[in-house]
Amino acid sequence: MSESEQQPPGVREYDVVVLGGGSTGENVADRARQGGLSVVVVEDELVGGECSYWACMPSKALLRPGAVLAAARAVPGAAGAVTGRLDVAGALARRNSFASHWDDHGQVEWLDGAGIALVRGRARFAGPRTVLVEDDMGVETVLRARHAVVVATGSEPALPDVDGLAGAAPWTSREATSAQEVPASLTILGGGVVAVEMAVAYTDLGAAVTVLVRGDRLLARAEPFAAREVAEALVALGVDLRTGSAVTSVERAPDGVHVALADGGEVVSEQLLVATGRAPRTADLGLEVLGLRPGARLEVDEAMTVAAVEGGWLFAAGDVTGRTATTHQGKYDGRVAGDVVAARFGTSEADRQAEASAGPWTRYRASADGVGAPQVVFSRPEVAWVGLTEQAARDAGLDVRVVQYDVSAVSGASVAADGYAGTAQLVLDHAHGLVVGATFTGPDAAELVHAATVAVVGQVPLDRLWHAVPAYPTVSEVWLRLLETAGL
Repeated sequence: MSESEQQPPGVREYDVVVLGGGSTGENVADRARQGGLSVVVVEDELVGGECSYWACMPSKALLRPGAVLAAARAVPGAAGAVTGRLDVAGALARRNSFASHWDDHGQVEWLDGAGIALVRGRARFAGPRTVLVEDDMGVETVLRARHAVVVATGSEPALPDVDGLAGAAPWTSREATSAQEVPASLTILGGGVVAVEMAVAYTDLGAAVTVLVRGDRLLARAEPFAAREVAEALVALGVDLRTGSAVTSVERAPDGVHVALADGGEVVSEQLLVATGRAPRTADLGLEVLGLRPGARLEVDEAMTVAAVEGGWLFAAGDVTGRTATTHQGKYDGRVAGDVVAARFGTSEADRQAEASAGPWTRYRASADGVGAPQVVFSRPEVAWVGLTEQAARDAGLDVRVVQYDVSAVSGASVAADGYAGTAQLVLDHAHGLVVGATFTGPDAAELVHAATVAVVGQVPLDRLWHAVPAYPTVSEVWLRLLETAGL
């Protein structure tokens, strides 16, 4: 008798129900399925989620052409071959291909191949371990989890409370990364990663870009020197960057979107992008049935269990927990949740014994608090960091020592580009001889951060790092210069 034939009438039962078919949910489902559990994924939009269609992949595809042109123009011999402006139609077409033309059949095929079921529709909790799913035709399906439900519904753009803003139909990150035409002018509200990256991308594509930052700097979570370098570069690109700009009202008119400022000024542009933050996507999940507050983040323990719900059956992973805002860390959370679920409820006796004694998530604890999660801003210059900033380390009471090095002084950088500009910084726990934070700026800085991630997460002593000899001539030789600067 098949599994479906054994199900109660009107109810489809699985060992695990995963809400959200993005990259986090896919990782949860995959790890739980590998543990011998039957798994269903519920998704109301496209399987693959935000990263695949409206975030990581399309945004980086939009940024890449400008970065390649800038790299070629920085190398005599190649610079002469670069003429004219960026091919906008070609850039948008390539972006479309990276977003799979907003068709998720490839991701659905992956689920099928992995033995993971898919139910499309909007999910709401109807009780413990029970989820009601309504599709676009109004047809309802009841899913019941024998063991666990995992919420991996991600986050969504949050609009600030500004008079007229919602009615002006502004872009969010979704519209910015999927637009098929480039506006002549674009105003961006915000100073974070999305705001910075889209400012670069749309300037490259030919738009006149204005960035309005409420605070006094960009990239509030980055080191101040990195934020300064990015701000200077944006201005050099032609972006009208305004800090300390509080918006009082917004109105869409025939001649464009009017943004009124607290200082009495006004910015008018063809389009407006709001990139001021995101909120957990939990408002419509029926959390009140479980005694939880709709719209709130789901607080989890190190095993990704939602401790506020009794019985140990509810888990959450990714943006919805408020612990992470990056795809790579969300996928990591998904692997934790999937492994824990597989160990607690799966078919492997060895896994169950390991979970009973210490918990399978113990191998994840080095990064459970997010300190080991890298962040990259694909601006020009790129910014990449991991671990603690200098201020965060001092706030944590560490005996901090900071070393910096001008990356342009490294031989590999001079080969990579004429006029290479960038900075490398390590935050050292002086008492224990460890790297607790690192920041890199410059072309392709993203490729430098993983070595720092290994050093931070692995708690590699400086006197051991000294023996990790970087290849010559590469930009990674900056590691040697940083350690020399530290006195080794």
